[in-house]
Amino acid sequence: MPGKKKAKDKSNSGNTQILIGKLEVTRGGMGFVVIEGREKDIIIKRENIGNALNGDVVQVEIRGYEDNNKRIEGYIKSVVRRKQSEFSGRVEVHQHFSFLVPDSDKMPVDIYIPLHLLNGAKNGDKAIAKIVEWTGKAKNPVGEIVSILTNESMNEIAMQGILTENGFPLSFPDDVMEDAARYPDVIDSKEIKKRRDMREVLTVTIDPADARDFDDAISFQSLKGGWYEVGVHIADVGHFIEAGSALDEEAYRRATSVYLPDRVLPMLPERLSNELCSLRPNEDKYTFSAIFKINKAGKVKESWIGKTLIHSDRRYSYEEVQVIIEGAKGDNSKELLVLNEMAQNLRAERFKHGAINFSSQEVRFKLDEKGVPIGITIKESKEAHKLIEEFMLLANKTVAEYVATFEVKGEKVPFPYRVHDDPDPDKLKMFALFAGRFGVKLDFSDPEGVAKSFNEMLDSVRGKPEQHVLEQLGIRTMSKAVYTTHNTGHYGLGFEDYCHFTSPIRRYPDVLVHRILQECLEGKAKPIKDLEAKCRHCSDQERRAMDCERAANKYKQVEFMQNFVGDDFEAVISGVAAFGFWAETVEHKCEGMISITSLADYDDFAFVEQEYALVGYSTGLRFGMGDKVKVRVVSTNLDKRQIDFAILELPEQTRKPSRKINTNKPNPNKGSGRNYAGSKKKKKGK
Repeated sequence: MPGKKKAKDKSNSGNTQILIGKLEVTRGGMGFVVIEGREKDIIIKRENIGNALNGDVVQVEIRGYEDNNKRIEGYIKSVVRRKQSEFSGRVEVHQHFSFLVPDSDKMPVDIYIPLHLLNGAKNGDKAIAKIVEWTGKAKNPVGEIVSILTNESMNEIAMQGILTENGFPLSFPDDVMEDAARYPDVIDSKEIKKRRDMREVLTVTIDPADARDFDDAISFQSLKGGWYEVGVHIADVGHFIEAGSALDEEAYRRATSVYLPDRVLPMLPERLSNELCSLRPNEDKYTFSAIFKINKAGKVKESWIGKTLIHSDRRYSYEEVQVIIEGAKGDNSKELLVLNEMAQNLRAERFKHGAINFSSQEVRFKLDEKGVPIGITIKESKEAHKLIEEFMLLANKTVAEYVATFEVKGEKVPFPYRVHDDPDPDKLKMFALFAGRFGVKLDFSDPEGVAKSFNEMLDSVRGKPEQHVLEQLGIRTMSKAVYTTHNTGHYGLGFEDYCHFTSPIRRYPDVLVHRILQECLEGKAKPIKDLEAKCRHCSDQERRAMDCERAANKYKQVEFMQNFVGDDFEAVISGVAAFGFWAETVEHKCEGMISITSLADYDDFAFVEQEYALVGYSTGLRFGMGDKVKVRVVSTNLDKRQIDFAILELPEQTRKPSRKINTNKPNPNKGSGRNYAGSKKKKKGK
């Protein structure tokens, strides 16, 4: 017994650690704190989570000595940063108090609303509440109603709910709005003297037709000897955002603008994003620029980086530039055609050096005045888009290369690079096997040849039915790009040095890049405190924004397909899981689910992970990614953002038995990458 007592004493001998990480809470209420650089997560029992919520950055305490054979347990000490502070829900008003009952199951408790903070909300109203206090051991947070949604459309409630669920505030605090309002409209004569004046040089913006903020412009003038001066001019957001100000803190907290089908939730107040910083035509604007001496072949002879003053002569839409590229006459057509020739050559050079040529389709909804989808259009990236893309990539790369070689006291300046790691070899093998079903041969044996092999595949399937699925799966095979101070290069673009410099109106990392770049140009660069943590935050916010965009697009798909319940469509299988598969309609690009239970009349199925397919045990029937099927829309659910399909016609290649799975093995899944998903066999086993 003395030994046990000694062990107990040792574990409480003051060896306490306080760490910071991100809390993940399971549906059962158990928590895990994920800490950067730590192999094992820290377990948090439900009773030790306190008032922390899923996704919060927390301070966790661990006591005693760690045992390598088991996960260590911890206690939440405090919440460092909330993932979400606003919640949508239903208001319940009582005689002396009220609550907001949240819609999301990610918020496990109701929000207490003092009567004086109801702000006009009544019992039963749909509303959004902001947490204003949650301290100590209080079971419920105190909140304030910030928006009443009862009179709003279903679409408005849904879109606002998606944003708040992902932690994006719907409005700016008063001090931020005051900060934004104090900047004058006029150009300061003293500031002009500090900048390179480009106002007399032809300058244009090229953006989507419905764009409201313009953060980049291109200038062009001819030089002697076949050379041209091309300037990439970016809104000088840093001129208006002082580090540490309320405006700066709010921009960092959001870290990105969020683009939904019917709105933009901006990173900056409209006073900045749509007025002061926006490079609108016929207005003098402050910019941060990368200016190149370049020829038609895309060879850059010289580059210059610095603060400028520009005057945009013309705003173009992508469509207007595209018709000029295709031969129509228009303003500045000669200059635009030269820029396009340069861009095409810059693009070709990128692919020679290892960039991967993934194309993109953009599905856009036609909306009525209430935001209800009445049609869907597919927009493809054309030469006008690529013209702008290539010059933005050139500017981003040039800025990163400059800072990467800059040193202060013998050390490289910490900088928020945009990096993209090499793809995982196992994922590449799986993708090569899958592509082989379409007669595509890929050689991934040489790491240097992966990009070349990908590009050859993409060229060979362009215009074919399998193009979209191979592109989408190829993108999933790649690693995710992130922000970090550790410069490992950008694999997908084939660049050793890369950053985001060109969109500071909508991305906070670009603001940081501008800030550090200017210090380097002045020869007084100094490290930004916790820059790597800031990079992680920006990467996290980018993922949350993408989650918002996916959820909103899915909502619009469901809303649109409500009109087609009972109708039949040609579709392509776009994803496969153990519980069923997804199919995307060819006509509308709307995705629905076919449950494994609805396939019970055909066979019991195994999920063969390496082949991205469900395969029948007895018949060999196969449902794999890229297969064509005919489906019927059987139901839609807006609350769950879900479309359910039923199979009407099997894929051509599965109408005849193809390959049977050995059902005599006691565990057909073991070591095969297969997950048993049969419904009949489960019933027999009961």
